[in-house]
Order: sequence, then C-alpha cells, then structure tokens
Amino acid sequence: MVRALAFAYLSRRMAPPILALKAVRLADGPVMLFDGVDLALEARTRACLVGRNGAGKSTLLRVLAGQTLPDDGERTVTPGTRIAYVPQEPQIEGAVVLDHAVSGGAEQHRAEAALQAFGMDPQKPAQGLSGGEMRRVALAKAFAEDPDVILLDEPTNHLDILAIETLEAEIAASRAAALIVSHDRAFLERVTQRCFWLEFRQVRRLDQGFAAFDDWVEKIEAQEAEEARRLDRAIQREQHWMARGVTARRARNEGRRRRLISMRQDMADRMKEMRGTLNMGLASSGVAGKRVVEAKGISKAFGQRVLLKAFSTRILRGDRVAIVGPNGVGKTTLVKILLGELAPDAGEVKLGTNLTVNYIDQARGALSPELTLKEVLTPQGGDQVMVRGLPKHVNAYAKDFLFKDSQLRQPVKSLSGGERNRLLLARALANPANVMVLDEPTNDLDMDTLDLLEDLLADYDGTLILVSHDRDFIDRLATSTIGLDGTGRAVETPGGWQDFMSQNPGFFGAPAKVEPAKPTPRAPAAPPKAAAKLTYKDQRRLAELEALVADMPAKIAALEAALADPNLYGRDPAGFERYSRALETARTQLVAAEDEWLALESRREAIESGR
Repeated sequence: MVRALAFAYLSRRMAPPILALKAVRLADGPVMLFDGVDLALEARTRACLVGRNGAGKSTLLRVLAGQTLPDDGERTVTPGTRIAYVPQEPQIEGAVVLDHAVSGGAEQHRAEAALQAFGMDPQKPAQGLSGGEMRRVALAKAFAEDPDVILLDEPTNHLDILAIETLEAEIAASRAAALIVSHDRAFLERVTQRCFWLEFRQVRRLDQGFAAFDDWVEKIEAQEAEEARRLDRAIQREQHWMARGVTARRARNEGRRRRLISMRQDMADRMKEMRGTLNMGLASSGVAGKRVVEAKGISKAFGQRVLLKAFSTRILRGDRVAIVGPNGVGKTTLVKILLGELAPDAGEVKLGTNLTVNYIDQARGALSPELTLKEVLTPQGGDQVMVRGLPKHVNAYAKDFLFKDSQLRQPVKSLSGGERNRLLLARALANPANVMVLDEPTNDLDMDTLDLLEDLLADYDGTLILVSHDRDFIDRLATSTIGLDGTGRAVETPGGWQDFMSQNPGFFGAPAKVEPAKPTPRAPAAPPKAAAKLTYKDQRRLAELEALVADMPAKIAALEAALADPNLYGRDPAGFERYSRALETARTQLVAAEDEWLALESRREAIESGR
C-alpha cells in the first residue's frame, strides 16, 4: 500500500514551485560551492536542507532569499510571493522588540501575538537581549509577516526545549512553505516532509521527512562505495569517507543500545532505593570509591526567586545525567552546586574523592584567529597531543574530529563556525577528567560534529553531566534526567527526555497551587516477592505494542503521502485538516508506543536476568 501511494504521488504532475533554483553555480573565491544546483519549493512544502559542515547551506539560503546573487543559473519566484528569512545570527533593531517585529510590514496585532507566543514581552527593550531572546524575536517577526515561504537557518540554536516546541507548533500552523537548516534531529523529524541533501556541490532530493534521511544516505553511499570498489578508485573512496564518515557511525550499535537500557534500569532501581533511604540520612552510605556527588535536601534562591527546594540526588561513577528546563530556571546553578562551586542555601552536598572535572560551558573559551589548528592542539609544540593522559599524534587526533591533514596548517580565522566549535571540543576533550560537564554542547554544531560528539560520549567511561535542549541528544545518552521548572520544583527520572515527559506529564506547566495532604504514616509493608516473569496482562500488552510499532510507520507514510499532494488543500481544505490531525495523532501514538514497549521490554529483560 505504501509503495502504491508513493508511486501514485511521484507519478502525479507536481504543482509549479513558488520558489526555485535551476542550474545555479556559485564560487567562494577559489572554492566552488554550487555547481548546477536545482531546488524547488511548492506551496506549503516543509523541507530541510542537510549537508556537511562548510558545504554552503547558509549561502544557499541567502541565494534563495535573494540576498546573494549566483554566478550562473536562475532563481525564479512566483509574482507576489512573500519570503521571510531568519539568518543564523539575527540582528535586532529598534527601541523595543515590537519595533523590530513590525519592521518587515507585519500588522501590529500579529506581531504582538507572535512575540507573546514565543514568550517575549512586545515592550521589552531591544538592547541587551540574550542569544535565545534575539532568536525568539527574529522568529516572531518572520511568522508575523504571514509569508508564503519561510527560510530558517539553525532556528533552534540557543532556544530551550519548550521554545523549540513552540516553534514546531508555529510551523505546523503556518501556511508557508518552509526550508530549514538545522542540526536538531528531533525537531527536523517533527516538522519536515522533504529533504534536500547538499553534497559535492549539488543537491539531491528525498520526498520523505528527515526520519528517513539517514537510511537514504547510507543506501546512496553504499551504492557509491560499491561502484568505487569495482572501479578500484581508492582515492575517491578515501575522499568519500572524509566527507561523510560520520554517517557510518550514525547507525546505532545494538550492544550500545542494550547497554544504555541496562544503565537506565540500574538508575531506576537505585533511585527507588534512594527514595527509601534519603530521609533516614544516608550521609556517608554511598558506595565506596564510586560516589561522585551526593546531594541531600538542597535549596537555592536569589532574593524572592526560588530555583530549588529540597532536592536530593546521588550521582555515581559512569552515570550520564541530563538537566533540562526552560532558559533561566537555574540549570547552570544546579550544576555549580553539585560540583561544589556554589553553596546551597539549605541541605548538603558531598563530593567523591579524586574527582577531576572538565567543564565545557556555553562560551567554550576563545581561539586566537592567527594560530593554526595544529598550534591550538599542541600549545607546547611537537607532534603529540596528550589525550586524557596518553600521547597521540596530532594528525590522528585531528582526523578523529573530521579535520584533514592539510587543515592543520590553516589559521583558525579560515575555519567555518562549525569547524571552530569542533576544534574547541577537540581541545577540551583531550584534557584528562573523570567527570565531564557539558553546558549546551549542541549549540552551533553541525550534524557531523554532533554525531562524533555523541559517539565519544557514549564510549566515555567517566561521569557525564549534560545541560542541553537537544531532545535527540539527551535520549541517546542520558541514564537519568533532572527537570527544573523555575519555581523550585526539581524532579529526576530514569532515562532521557521522552522518559521524563511520559512520567511527568505537565511538569513544565503551571505548578499546582494546593499541596497534597500528607499521608498517614503506616507500618512498612513486607517487601514483595520478585516476579518470575511478566504478568499475563503485560505480556499481552507487549505483543500489542510490537504489532503497533510495526504497523504505525506504514500508516504515517500513507498520511504523509496524502498530505504531500500540493493540490489537496485547495481541493479539500477539510480533508487536509483531517489528514493533518490524523498524522499528528499517529506520530504521537508511535512515540508513546515505543516508550511503553521499551519500558516493558527492559522489565522483561531484568526479570529474565534475575535482577
């Protein structure tokens, strides 16, 4: 059925694009960025533009926006088409943010509503905004203009998770076609219907959402690698690997997945035990030699603003703890308290012995623009980099971070923004440490670097504390997640972001005003006998979930194919809305089913292993 729908869709005559490039060529000095690029956006199409670092994605967006002229080729726009463009580093002008939001011609009431949707006061002064606030204002301006096409360059940078979800909702509700450059996989999977892949100066097209991108690319690369093997073109194979080597590592190792599931189960068991013992004063009862941090009843406030109230946690060696919540709720403050850099107002924090901490904050330090890449990695000279206490040749270490040998002699100022961030991480991660703290590590990183960083951290045998808004990154790494809502509430849940949200629905909404009554103390019950196997009800539910998870992708693909019809909305507006609601429901059901299946499967494995 899915193949038939796909064939019917591809066979239909496509509606004329409202914005298109044909045979576009553009050089940046001696470097050819585009050599015959074709790209078309039809009305209401939501697509992503994906490519390796330095491929020219941002430049291509500027060509589409009409801000950069190509050397050759054509850019065509349907007359009357309104285009909104949000660059990677927006500049906000005017006395208050409302001035900027209406500067493109948006009606004031629409601009005010858009700003409020993104959590911004329209009368907030435009000077002194944080990076996240500037991005919110720029996004609000774009949506307030009610464009026909919206071009977004890394729109989730410096946004917290809740703001990203607001952006997802705005894109879904907008009638505009969208082309998005982003490193946020979870975001792209939720909003896109088409992928454009910028590779080797040309663009390839996939008429599916980003969830299908990795498999599609791997098939293409496998075909090309096989052709190269048959032709015995070893040099071409090497270049191919250097360009897209991370993709091969993107396929998740089954053993690593099971290890993460096991670690999350261990964390869940430990947290159950902790809830039963913390109130009895576990001051020095941590596991000898394994305790990293033990916090009991910690609270923190700045003036009248309460960030933490009576929060307790225990972090052991090897744990990977994510800290999530809106911007400004105290995530970095909690990290500093846990590391002993900031004293709590109440409660106590005990640190383990022999801790060496590597703290990579949002700023990530600075790089001298005149230094070469090699000089940054070997500040003492020579050809060796000390990587966590062991020597490694600088060329080999640079390759680990996707740099070519020829780049070692280039000055920092010649590197792209993503390459500079990659170099900063390479320098920082070489330092020996048994505790790694990453504060918003995914900001401004391209997908290749994110994949590399994820692999490095997945194999890291120390303790990881991660502050991030990247839901996919958290889900793939975290053994537990601590959520802060800014009113003092802090909750820790085993697993990643999806686990946290499924076990704490509404946590980031308005806090309850009435506290529950304290239960009457009861005598402790005898511990239940360990289950020998899943209950009959759970076994049936596990089978139902397996069938549901297997069937839902086909249903989702069919709905996506129906919505991809460019004439559907004009022909049947009610049908379009019905299909849209059905697609959103199906995606939500699939995520919930996968989470429930993972929980039941983890429980089954734990029972069978005798734990």
